[in-house]
Amino acid sequence: MAESAMNNNHLLKVQVCYALPGQTFLKDLQLESGATIAQAIEASGVLTQFPDIDLSQQRVGIFGKLKATDTGLREGDRIEIYRPLRADPKETRRRRAAHRKATKN
Repeated sequence: MAESAMNNNHLLKVQVCYALPGQTFLKDLQLESGATIAQAIEASGVLTQFPDIDLSQQRVGIFGKLKATDTGLREGDRIEIYRPLRADPKETRRRRAAHRKATKN
């Protein structure tokens, strides 16, 4: 029993998250202390389920903050894989503002 308890002290509980319109991947994992974002993503199976994910192009983060894939994990981290933006947010805001201005007149 003591050996089992000792082993649990070296495991981190984390979650890997990836969302598409209408579909969400959430996987709870237990990884060895010192594991990285890349290791968690690999262990989660998300790359097998979504082969279009390209970690050389897509950004990743922990709780909404961008991180490198070699970032070490802490207990309770939620690793997020971000999809590429379809539209530039600044351009979208400009278009909305122009539309509002045009409809006011």
